[in-house]
Amino acid sequence: MSFDDLEDVLRIENLSFPQPWTRGLFEQEMCNPISYALVEKADFEGRQRLGAYTVFWIVAGEGHILNIAVDPELRGMGLARRLLAFILDFMSEKGVSEVYLEVRRSNEAARGLYHSSGFEEAFVREGYYGDEDAIVMRLVLNDREF
Repeated sequence: MSFDDLEDVLRIENLSFPQPWTRGLFEQEMCNPISYALVEKADFEGRQRLGAYTVFWIVAGEGHILNIAVDPELRGMGLARRLLAFILDFMSEKGVSEVYLEVRRSNEAARGLYHSSGFEEAFVREGYYGDEDAIVMRLVLNDREF
């Protein structure tokens, strides 16, 4: 992700989440030494377009996925699945042994994606999003089949 990508990232963010991140939060993550911010481009109507993005941390052998979002017009093309697989491979190469993330209890699509990638529900953070609980999911990378 580059600063030039932020307009598209913010558009997707605002369409994807009820409490979207601000430009400032993305800029902070892009300058954070433990943070990785990536985009995925996709062909759409004959041109390349920013289709998905993610932000994640790697700290002391542990990964934490902060967000993954896909442009609503490009959902169902497998972008999130490919991006998640790339993240997990990248983390594995960096020596990460466990990966965590929070997901809204109501976000069945994301929960299904994470379950199908080997994540298990670890516990619930009540009221995490203010208006909704978060389910904390965990993946042990050594247990994952590549």
